[in-house]
Amino acid sequence: MKPPYFIAEVSSNHHRDLQRCFEFIDTSAAIGCDAVKFQLFRIEELFAPEILQKSEMHRKRKQWELPVDFLPDLAQRCRQRNIAFSCTPFYLEAVAELEPHVDFYKIASYELLWTDLLKSCASTGKPVVLSTGMATLEEIGQAVATLRESGCLDLTLLHCVSGYPAPVAQCNLGAIETLAKTFGCEVGWSDHSVSTSVVSRAVHRWQASMVEFHLDLEGEGDEFATGHCWLPEPMKNLIAEIRCSFEADGTGEKVPTQAELSDRDWRADPIDGLRPLSHMRVGYSG
Repeated sequence: MKPPYFIAEVSSNHHRDLQRCFEFIDTSAAIGCDAVKFQLFRIEELFAPEILQKSEMHRKRKQWELPVDFLPDLAQRCRQRNIAFSCTPFYLEAVAELEPHVDFYKIASYELLWTDLLKSCASTGKPVVLSTGMATLEEIGQAVATLRESGCLDLTLLHCVSGYPAPVAQCNLGAIETLAKTFGCEVGWSDHSVSTSVVSRAVHRWQASMVEFHLDLEGEGDEFATGHCWLPEPMKNLIAEIRCSFEADGTGEKVPTQAELSDRDWRADPIDGLRPLSHMRVGYSG
């Protein structure tokens, strides 16, 4: 087993500022992420008119939209930083707008039921990552079937708890194994807990091959106050710790390691039970 693939989710913390977007890309690469992900939505195609008419809070999310003309620059910056570029489409035309730029599509939990979006992403032939928050196993099964029937050959399912933040006691990490056994594809964890213990458990106990997490730069992003976003330094430390832990696995062959070789002769001699072995005692000078 290899270390998980880490995805930094920028979400709506970018302030519609291209330079700030670049900062997210640069920071994600610097802390050890494999990919950075944005969201592409228009509120008029995200919420029903009845909601927008009555809810000022939802109308204000217009300020969170990522400008489409940022996409080429974001993709280029990712290539420069040797990090994959992904984005979540939230309207059908977004799939085509993203296709020349993204390395893979990410479909959000809230769009899991939208068959037309699933088909559109799958038909591009690009890898698809699907979050499964709030969904039943039957609903996930229908989404997986739609994706596969529509041409998706590279699918990763992320177990997700769509609470912001997600209570640790409700993370239900065992569902990662359920997804793997049921659907026979790569599985992972989309984190809203901001808990090092939860992320580590998802990787080491439940073999999450992918970890997605929400990132903010300094606590001034639009979504940071909700409590589900990581800051760079804690996540940098966690990624480094998890990757280092995989180095400890070794080959599994039980042989003396390089670090042990100099001490082998200092074991108790079976003749008298004293250290070191008898051949070392002759001419010993301290």
